[in-house]
Amino acid sequence: MRIGLLTEGGYPYVGGEGGLWCDRLVRGLDRHEFDVYAFSSGEAQEDAGWVPLPPQVGRVRTAPLWTAEADGVVHGRRARRRFSEHYGELAAVLCAATPEADRFATALLGLAELARDEGGLVAALRSETAVRALERACRAPGARRTAREARVPDLLTVAAHLERALRPLSLDWYEEDGLGAVDLCHAAAGGVTALPGLLAHHFFGIPFLVTEYGVRLRTHYLTRPDSSPAVRSLLAAFHGALASETYRRAAFVTPGNTHARRWQERCGADRSKVRTVYPGMDAAPFAEAGESPETADPHTLVWVGRVEPAKDLVSLLHAFAAIRKEEPRTRLRIVGGPADPEGAAYLGHCRALAAQLFPDEAEGPHSVGANPVSFEETGGPDLPTRTAAYASAAVTVLSSVVEGFPAGLVEAMFCGRATVSTDVGAVVEAIGGTGLVVPPRNPRALADACVSLLRDPERRARLGAAARARALELFTVDQNIAAFHGIYLEIVARTPARRLPLDGTGAPLPFAAPAEAHVPGHWTEPTPRAVPTWATQTPVPATETVR
Repeated sequence: MRIGLLTEGGYPYVGGEGGLWCDRLVRGLDRHEFDVYAFSSGEAQEDAGWVPLPPQVGRVRTAPLWTAEADGVVHGRRARRRFSEHYGELAAVLCAATPEADRFATALLGLAELARDEGGLVAALRSETAVRALERACRAPGARRTAREARVPDLLTVAAHLERALRPLSLDWYEEDGLGAVDLCHAAAGGVTALPGLLAHHFFGIPFLVTEYGVRLRTHYLTRPDSSPAVRSLLAAFHGALASETYRRAAFVTPGNTHARRWQERCGADRSKVRTVYPGMDAAPFAEAGESPETADPHTLVWVGRVEPAKDLVSLLHAFAAIRKEEPRTRLRIVGGPADPEGAAYLGHCRALAAQLFPDEAEGPHSVGANPVSFEETGGPDLPTRTAAYASAAVTVLSSVVEGFPAGLVEAMFCGRATVSTDVGAVVEAIGGTGLVVPPRNPRALADACVSLLRDPERRARLGAAARARALELFTVDQNIAAFHGIYLEIVARTPARRLPLDGTGAPLPFAAPAEAHVPGHWTEPTPRAVPTWATQTPVPATETVR
């Protein structure tokens, strides 16, 4: 089948979130054909180029969400009236005290049809008309109190955010030879990433699937803490309504864990359409460490990850101070670096705290002391890989106060290491009963759990072996690919055929899609299908690349 893969800030670019997962999915499902529709996250990402693409990727079309040049489209009077009507209706839904899903969908799809008919909405979404429509909605009777309190700077902020979020409406992807030519759309994230799939469903009846390993609505709440109440309220209403409409129209929604699933169901996802599919990870790099538990230093704890305030390394350092009182020989290795200036500042703070809590200890007046806490990064001779970091320690520690799916813990589980973690995000779901879990921001409990494992090597070995078995059963690439292969087949089996199959000469091919092909179920071999002429002979527009 032909799949339209929708991505944002990741595949097929060299650097990007979720890129590795998409690449493994495409390579694992090599019996299908993929068209990639990608949003880039910045100029630097575009300059870095793409990863090598496998032959099953037939087409790549890209668009930047981080910028949008004026498209030169000038709307006539009738088009301006249509825009004012639909945008005003959208703004009214965002300001209303009670969410109205049908009104939101009508307004959103009305804007999409206007963009398709007139050639784009970039200028209209940036116009004074849009800001005034938003202002009228905020001042209208029945609007929420937080919306009524919006001032001009708030309205400008919200209008600019909506302009960016609605840029996919102006793309030329929604044609018969674009997303109209695929058998299904698979959005690798929710929110704006899934919007082209929603529009392909509206225009052509293409079924679509949404995979979320991090719920975009939750991310919105976490990343806008400094905005005014009016801005937070209006943007939360937009993202919540978009998520609800996306979940309602999707054939299936596949969260990466139960934590994400609860968010999706709270936003309106039908339980019957939600299938939890754990992210697949390559277990091969961790095999040697997992099969050699004796290589671990019994007096070493390790933390591995990206350094940022949400990881709460301050609590970990205070917990380690208590651990050292019970087990003076213990060392702590903090492995990882910051990803942004905020993380760099936090790393500096943690280094200063470690120096204060653990002054360098020297055996005599003429020897150099050593701090029991080390801050390291992978890539050097002493620590070439993350696997080496996990393999060096008896216990892996996670101290986060905010966490989605704990990929680092799963890596430690592949290595057969016992873990001590805080109860956040999907931690409990990932480790099951194979590790110790303590409340977040509780250094005393974290210290007690670590000491208990440091003093009991047999228990560490049992937990490590159980963790490795659980990871190999649930979190491998093969498991992930098999799950999506079955979901793809189920979606297509439920969807009536839209195009008559053709033979090699372009003539109709009778009985190519027999009736039993539409019966839900799993099949050992796919039904043979001829490659239609449009798959190889369609002219390539300047904005796309065919491989």
